[in-house]
Amino acid sequence: MNNAKRIWRAIVFLGIIFVGITPRARGQERDSTVGLSSRKFVHGVKAEVRPEYIFQTHSFLEGDNPEGKLIRGAFSYHLKYFLRYRPGSVSARAYGDVYQGIGFGYYTFGEPRLLGDPLAFYLFQGARVARFSPRVSFHYEWNLGLSAGWKTFNTYDNPYNKIIGSKVNAYINANFYLRWQLSPGVSLTSGITVSHFSNGNTAIPNAGLNTIGGNFGVECNFHGKDDLKPLQANDVSPCRPFRRHVSYDFVFFGSWHSQGIKIADGLSPSPESYPVFGLNFTPMYNAGYKLRFGMSLDGTYDGGANLYTEYDVYGQIDKSQIVRPPLGEQLALGISGRVEYVMPFFTVGIGLGTNFIGKGDLSMFYQMLTLKIAMSQTSFLHVGYNLRDFHDPNFLMLGVGFRLNSKSFAF
Repeated sequence: MNNAKRIWRAIVFLGIIFVGITPRARGQERDSTVGLSSRKFVHGVKAEVRPEYIFQTHSFLEGDNPEGKLIRGAFSYHLKYFLRYRPGSVSARAYGDVYQGIGFGYYTFGEPRLLGDPLAFYLFQGARVARFSPRVSFHYEWNLGLSAGWKTFNTYDNPYNKIIGSKVNAYINANFYLRWQLSPGVSLTSGITVSHFSNGNTAIPNAGLNTIGGNFGVECNFHGKDDLKPLQANDVSPCRPFRRHVSYDFVFFGSWHSQGIKIADGLSPSPESYPVFGLNFTPMYNAGYKLRFGMSLDGTYDGGANLYTEYDVYGQIDKSQIVRPPLGEQLALGISGRVEYVMPFFTVGIGLGTNFIGKGDLSMFYQMLTLKIAMSQTSFLHVGYNLRDFHDPNFLMLGVGFRLNSKSFAF
């Protein structure tokens, strides 16, 4: 499978997510405000600008490039469409004025010939953390998607750029901001933003790019004539008592990754990518509307693990010089602790684990960052990122999952 096909499959996987979740908004809950407003959601748009600083994580950014310039500034423009639960509804009260949607961003780093001016396409979700007054509140928001249009490492045309190895890279972002409500329909926002771009170890180099900066925006909510009546009439829906319970998640995932091969004078990037397949079984205690935690049994096959050369190799390695180990040395079984932050449609999770069965490359302490996108009350899409020792990328985890004994009305 060539890189172009892999990229398009990743784009299609992301693109179906938002299409799949929107129709399921209907009929999630019935509450006392339905008679006042039949709409489940309020639609809205938001425009943002983000001036950012690029972390100087590589000599390429510090001036080791053909221009001899520091590359430390980024600027981006964003346009977003979102759905927010109707004010006073059960979900709005239980999950803190949660909203979710799809966004588009344009990035420039001041060096289009060396890095490009990539475009980002992403899903996002946010919610209120605290309210300071009727008009001022504090919120968070995460973005997850793909960015395309990068100028990549090339031995002849761009040899200094050893941070970006793919024309399409993952885009991960977190925002924390204040929201000033000027009217029921218009708000201003201001806060901080942190971003990460990398290819998830699907190609080498993969040092990635990290930024931090400001986030300034204007938000417009298109309320219907009856959407605010529940608040005006003080007829809001009380949150139903949460039924604590244990659910069981089964996740099947696959992806591909590049691998550094040990040679006589260090490591050489592999001339091809290798498949990864895995299975997770995760009993989770659902402690409340927003929190799950539990333990997971994690099985993995890694086609790039424990590769070696039969003889000493110097310089660039050739495919014919790579020896594959027995199958048993590319299989691992581990156990991890999991914590998940649960919201309507999206669940964000972290995991820390270790392989108790696994040799060589697979004898490791690993970490996971996961996103589960609900397709129904019992099924979801799964996007994850697996790391070693908190900084070395292992592989992406793209797959599907099924949940038994699910009792959450917000999936």
